[in-house]
Amino acid sequence: MTAHDARDLAAKLLLDAYASGTPIAPLIQTFDGLSIEDAYGIQLAQIESMVQGGRTVKGMKVGLTSAAMQNLLGVRQPDFGHLLDDFFYLEHEPIPLAGRFLQPRVEPEVAFVLKRPLRGPGVTVHEAIAAIDFVLPALEIVDSRIADWKISIVDTVADNASSGGLVLGSTPTPLHEVDLRLGGCVFRRNGQVVGTGAGGAVLGSPLSSLVWLANTVGALGTALEAGWVVLPGAITAMQPVAAGDTFTATFGGLGSVTARFAAVDTEEEKQA
Repeated sequence: MTAHDARDLAAKLLLDAYASGTPIAPLIQTFDGLSIEDAYGIQLAQIESMVQGGRTVKGMKVGLTSAAMQNLLGVRQPDFGHLLDDFFYLEHEPIPLAGRFLQPRVEPEVAFVLKRPLRGPGVTVHEAIAAIDFVLPALEIVDSRIADWKISIVDTVADNASSGGLVLGSTPTPLHEVDLRLGGCVFRRNGQVVGTGAGGAVLGSPLSSLVWLANTVGALGTALEAGWVVLPGAITAMQPVAAGDTFTATFGGLGSVTARFAAVDTEEEKQA
């Protein structure tokens, strides 16, 4: 099997996992010799298929920004994925699990909303700051199409950086009104504190993550577009999701954001 054929088949397996709701074995067990370059090719093949199917890219995310996650997967740099239009869920509205997510987890992040494009390579911190319209509190729903979350760096990159969805808070804050590096976060699941952290956990500052992303995708010919949302990385460890769960993240200087998951499948609710 050629490298091109392997990429195509891996992308199809992941797309089929979305459709069937059944996770697949780690790609590194199925295909010998997959590289990070191959993994990004597999990711982009899926994004192209999704866009051709009528979906729209609305932003990007950065993953593996903490030292703990990098050590776990044996890497020394983050990865990135794409945020599609149907990834966005409204705050406090019940989020269905059945038919949408396979094995979701939630983590708190600070979200950047851009007012102008960022085109790397060569983007500096001050250029990134100038491109930010405002900041929002956010909860990312990470998910994996790889069975039991047994991921390598190749698996998570190929799987769109384990993207699933996100919920944005409703109070925008200008960047100059908050210290993203020192700002703290308290993460609660069903009212119980399950994590605390500060923005400095994200590559020293979420702004560093934004700069890394702009320059990394810029070298590949992709710009971060005006109006896009960028998730720079998690502030605390992710938490598993069960039906009926409610998660809230409260950020110093940014306010809070809440994600509520449906207790039962929406189809069951309609038939009740």
